[in-house]
Amino acid sequence: MTETKRLYPREKYLKILRPFYDDTEMIKVVTGVRRCGKSSLLLMIQEELLEKGVAKSNIIGINLDRRPYRHIRNAAALERAIDEASDKIRGRKYLFIDEVQNAVGFEESLNAYREDGDYSIFITGSNSYLLSGELVTKLTGRYLEVNMTTLTFDEYIGMKSFVGKNISLNIEDELRSYILEGGFPYAVNYDGLEEKRFYVQNVVNEIFDKDVKGNRRIRKKRLFDLIMQFVINNFGCTLSVDNIVNHLNGILGEKVRKETIYRYIEQLENLRIISKCTRFDLKSKRSLKGGEKYYLSDLSFYFLRNTDNRIPYGPVLENIVYQYARSLGYKVSVGKIGSLEVDFILRSPSLDYSYVQVAMYIFTGDEKTENREYRSLESIKDNYPKYLLTLDSLQQKRNGIIHENLAKFIRDGKRF
Repeated sequence: MTETKRLYPREKYLKILRPFYDDTEMIKVVTGVRRCGKSSLLLMIQEELLEKGVAKSNIIGINLDRRPYRHIRNAAALERAIDEASDKIRGRKYLFIDEVQNAVGFEESLNAYREDGDYSIFITGSNSYLLSGELVTKLTGRYLEVNMTTLTFDEYIGMKSFVGKNISLNIEDELRSYILEGGFPYAVNYDGLEEKRFYVQNVVNEIFDKDVKGNRRIRKKRLFDLIMQFVINNFGCTLSVDNIVNHLNGILGEKVRKETIYRYIEQLENLRIISKCTRFDLKSKRSLKGGEKYYLSDLSFYFLRNTDNRIPYGPVLENIVYQYARSLGYKVSVGKIGSLEVDFILRSPSLDYSYVQVAMYIFTGDEKTENREYRSLESIKDNYPKYLLTLDSLQQKRNGIIHENLAKFIRDGKRF
């Protein structure tokens, strides 16, 4: 392990992984979009292992995107590197492999080292290739996946404080900065918006160049790009494949098959560019097919792919709440109650439920606005907590519904 500067601790993910640090049976898989902080997370784990007394010699770090391991492109070469690094180590070995998918056929090798019984294995990958095909087949029940996101708003504030950046006393100023800058961690180190956007633009270009252009499952690159642009432009909205078909037919002048659109949307999910939020009927207690919403892994994908700098606050605020809830381990669905809709139904890891409605403001001088945002929550008859998150500085009390300032709620790390 090489010496590194102090790293901002991503506690949400460390907390999940700590119970498994010494586990030689489960392979720990960290997935996420490029540059979201996966490599840094592995370094944090290594630091914690050293702090609890693990010998530095027992920690093996291999990053297949960096020297001296960039030449490794197959399982045999990967095994040689692992064996050379672990040849004289006694006791449990802690094996960390970044971008493991670069080594073709790595799955059988990982399984073999796992079966040795003295390797605690951690791997990262930039897309869900890690959880497809051979890995799923050969490691069913033998891996733990942690899906990492870019910085959520609370982490953005926390990291700015950690690296000594000024934080505005006006929480809405910080929220606006977060929206325009995005959550890629390294961007926080820069001072000006122009430098931050330049860095993030290069990250986004890298994602498209390496994960899209080099993806063999995406044969029709222009069609994929058009589908990607449509989904990104309509994040947070109910998406109909029929609408996408009509949109593409008008541009291309030829019929596009629905199966192709479904497949390419799935690839966008696999690349961790978008995340699907399914619809749940509160009356029938069933998930509904069709009419899903898709949220972005980082708002940069929207702002860097559009020339219009206006902020569509409705979907943007929903996206921020969605990613925050997911980072806390909640399962998230869109709720349908007859003709009404509640933005999110959350299910906690302990299987408790809560309901969340998101709006920019309710105190607009028009009582209809307030009634509209409360109506769907008030129609839910169970006793689980109900939240209305807005940017209002004052809070309303109404029928037991918890009204909170969205920015402060997330900044303070509150749970639903």
